[in-house]
Amino acid sequence: MADSRSVGVRGQTVVANVFEVVLAIADFERFAEVEESLIRELADAARETARDEGWQFMGPVRITLNSSASVRDGQLRVDGRLKEADRANGVLHLGSGEQVVLGEFRLTFGRLPECTVTFDDTNVSREHAEIRPEQDGFVLADLGSTNGTTVNGERVTFRRLEDGDQIALGGTTMIEFRVG
Repeated sequence: MADSRSVGVRGQTVVANVFEVVLAIADFERFAEVEESLIRELADAARETARDEGWQFMGPVRITLNSSASVRDGQLRVDGRLKEADRANGVLHLGSGEQVVLGEFRLTFGRLPECTVTFDDTNVSREHAEIRPEQDGFVLADLGSTNGTTVNGERVTFRRLEDGDQIALGGTTMIEFRVG
């Protein structure tokens, strides 16, 4: 990412957000059963590094794993590039480890089976909150829940989400919002 640094329109440092990790064929086969976890961990590491360094992405972080006979066992090649988001993208990281990709549709959260994302937590209302796309991002709205919704420890009824926001539903169910 450091090698891809560039200056964005607003003067911010932008870095690669699309990565191809090329492994030796034997190494690629060895990682096949944990590929999804490995990709998730690499994407998390990229986001954390960018946050620590004050870098920005132009779009969502995407990582693919491939193999090549030109890469020797035990080595790898990483190719990174800048790519703009096609539209607003976001990912919710649930406490269970599950990820929910946000797109152009409204998502509801609560205990009701009709909600997009359901929780088995009595502190979460039946229809607790929603996240919906708005302009070039996402907004969170509390739907009149009994125990409230907080973002980064602050109680909210409506809030535009930013990368790294920590959302709590009813004070107990935690969700992290990530751009890309």
